[in-house]
Amino acid sequence: MDTVEHLIETFVPENYNIFLDINRCAKSFTGNVAISGEALDNHVAFHQKDLDIKSILLDNEAVNYRIDNDNEVVRVELPETGMMTLVIEFSGRITDNMTGIYPSYYTKDGQKKEIISTQFESHFAREAFPCIDEPQAKAVFDLSLAFDQEVGEIALSNMPEINVDRRKETGLWTFDTTPRMSSYLLAFALGDLHGKTTKSKNGTTVGVYATTAHPLTSLEFSLDIAVRVINFYEDYFGIHYPIPQSLNVGLPDFSSGAMENWGLITYREIYLLVDENSTARSRQQVALVIAHEIAHQWFGNLVTMKWWDDLWLNESFANMMEYICIDAIEPSWKILEDFQTVGVPLALKRDATDGVQSVHVNVNHPDEINTLFDPAIVYAKGSRLMHMLHRWIGDHDFATGLHLYFEKHQYRNTIGRDLWNALSDASGKDVATFMNAWLEQPGYPVLTARVENDQLILSQKQFFIGEGNDQGRLWPIPLNASWKGLPEILTEAELVIPNFSQLAAENIGALRFNTENTAHYITNYQGKLFDSLVADLSCFDNTAVLQVLQERCLLADSGLISYAELVDLIAQFDGKKSYMVAEAIQQIISALNRFVDEETVSEKSFNRLVASIYQEDFNQLGFDKKADESDEDEMVRQIATTRLLASENQTIIDGAKAIFEAHIDNISAIPAAIRRLVLVNQMTYFETSELVDTYFETYVATTDNNLRNDLTVAFAKTSQPATLNRILVSLKDKDIIKPQDLAFWYNVLLGQRFTQEAIWKWARENWEWIKSALGGDMSFDKFVIYPAANFKTQERLEEFKVFFTPKLGEMAISRNITMGINEIEARVTLIKKEKAAVLDALSHY
Repeated sequence: MDTVEHLIETFVPENYNIFLDINRCAKSFTGNVAISGEALDNHVAFHQKDLDIKSILLDNEAVNYRIDNDNEVVRVELPETGMMTLVIEFSGRITDNMTGIYPSYYTKDGQKKEIISTQFESHFAREAFPCIDEPQAKAVFDLSLAFDQEVGEIALSNMPEINVDRRKETGLWTFDTTPRMSSYLLAFALGDLHGKTTKSKNGTTVGVYATTAHPLTSLEFSLDIAVRVINFYEDYFGIHYPIPQSLNVGLPDFSSGAMENWGLITYREIYLLVDENSTARSRQQVALVIAHEIAHQWFGNLVTMKWWDDLWLNESFANMMEYICIDAIEPSWKILEDFQTVGVPLALKRDATDGVQSVHVNVNHPDEINTLFDPAIVYAKGSRLMHMLHRWIGDHDFATGLHLYFEKHQYRNTIGRDLWNALSDASGKDVATFMNAWLEQPGYPVLTARVENDQLILSQKQFFIGEGNDQGRLWPIPLNASWKGLPEILTEAELVIPNFSQLAAENIGALRFNTENTAHYITNYQGKLFDSLVADLSCFDNTAVLQVLQERCLLADSGLISYAELVDLIAQFDGKKSYMVAEAIQQIISALNRFVDEETVSEKSFNRLVASIYQEDFNQLGFDKKADESDEDEMVRQIATTRLLASENQTIIDGAKAIFEAHIDNISAIPAAIRRLVLVNQMTYFETSELVDTYFETYVATTDNNLRNDLTVAFAKTSQPATLNRILVSLKDKDIIKPQDLAFWYNVLLGQRFTQEAIWKWARENWEWIKSALGGDMSFDKFVIYPAANFKTQERLEEFKVFFTPKLGEMAISRNITMGINEIEARVTLIKKEKAAVLDALSHY
């Protein structure tokens, strides 16, 4: 494996004084940077990528240098060592790759416009100016900007603007000195932006900005959330927000979801802007992303990982804190249910595939960094491990430990053990020993619970979906049992507990493990333990019911139980349901659907089963929002109507058509909570060339990215070759479909029978174009992950192998190729093995 040199070993930066002159018309910039710091050697180097270095001066004298593009550095020979200031003149290009300095495109009043912004994480600051582009190389930054400014345009950066009067005369935007921070956190945005600001309770300026294509009203929800999030974290961490401003900016083109630049957080617009016509789900998602990014202002920015192998420190923590924070400021949302229904199954599914990475992964080369941003592992699993730890030591000790951690390490770099030490000091528990097994080992255990000869036997073994190489791994499992008289943690492979009947007599209700579903394992209850569980289902809270459904589905995926068992299990849920239960059942229905061929008797049975499960939900909720209904009612309606539509329910088809016809002159005005269903219904059952024109025109014209997503899902329901061809042509047209949205289009088109063959062929034929458009993008590996998640036949498996096996040498996708093959093989084998039994179970409906 290639290893990259660490430039901080020869030069330690203290200050960067940067000037950039940006020319949007020419898509270029020129600049200079004065880098002050300590040279530890006569031969030093600074990162640069695709920059044209004009000169390097030390005390106004030129020094020798050479460009080493293979390693993305400029190597400098110095006459002396010690403290010094080097001045480097350079220029560079502005490209559309969504890294470094790049443009975002949008349309206002029919005119195409652009703003300029930055994305420097993970190692793209080097595309904007020469620097030591490593997280450990913290320094302070002074930034000045000039650009081809038009009337009304503004510039924003990490810190407030200074020297405003001079800027009004000269056009030079100057920003105050940043705190000591890593290069990847520097940021700026400029152009036709507007925003709203307010103050937090401790005086921080909090703002939300977007292009002027969006009304200021679309910023109000986010501004309210951002202020309350900062107030909450200041109280929880016991450390004030460290800098004067916290600005949040929505960008029309953005590679990931959001980026935690200190004081200037950047977002994909869909995760920041909220229109009046919005869904409960989209508002909650915006709040979670804001809480995630603001958590990083402490955890990631104030205290930063030493190197990228501890990326999980940033992301797992922020992913966990977003839920704690939003649950505190909006308790009626019951936001922890979102993590249970989305994050938990995401982590459990991916982490059960052999070849998955552990949460903590060694990083030898920057090209590996993007592969770490695995939403299922570093975010969802890592977050679940933090929830597990949070419960184990308790909220008070957790918050106290974080305060100790921030206080001790602020403005510095850390490794994982530093956090464990702080939490151990606060709780008195050996956090490092407890957490290391979970972080350093891939996968997770299945806890098998059975009763034999009046003995409760508990055993653990690594859980695999598909083939797996069992290496005898063990974990310290928090049992979190519903019964008293059981150990707190299981560390051995098997534990035998005598006198089960006496234990049962001393406790009430069915025996359950992992109550609250916070620890990262699943339980296989066997025999009378499972029978007791099912008998008590009606007494369980929503989390417990969801957990039983999730775990049985995973056990069926692995072949430890029969998939056919799930049919009767979900059939009993035919009354009105909570969101958590409705969503858990929906996930099982999606899994069962893989066994059912279209236009068969089995499909009719399957549709009848689905209708029996969700009909009562629809009967009680209907299509129309009621004045006093909760967000949960809205989300259950979406699940019920979507499932009934998929099962060809005529009432849903006719009702959705009527809603569409009532809004035919302005489909964007369809209430957002039912809009996707209505658009999908129209494309599925009433597709015409005029409808397709309307959808495309609306997709291009709208500034509402949630509406764009709804239209994308609807487009995937086409049954017409002409529509499909038009979609395929549009995928490479940035004026219609933005590169940031390609992966979403790819996934939904792969998920439909009519469109799958064409989009899979398109991807293989256009692979080099995809690579050039998205190669540095965090969504690039989705073009491996998504087919692996959708394919279920031997033919597709062979095609996947033939296409991707030659690409195993590519660092960015190698692991996902290997896992993808394992994933499809497991699915093909499972369908072959279980199909007859599943269809037989369905035949009773």
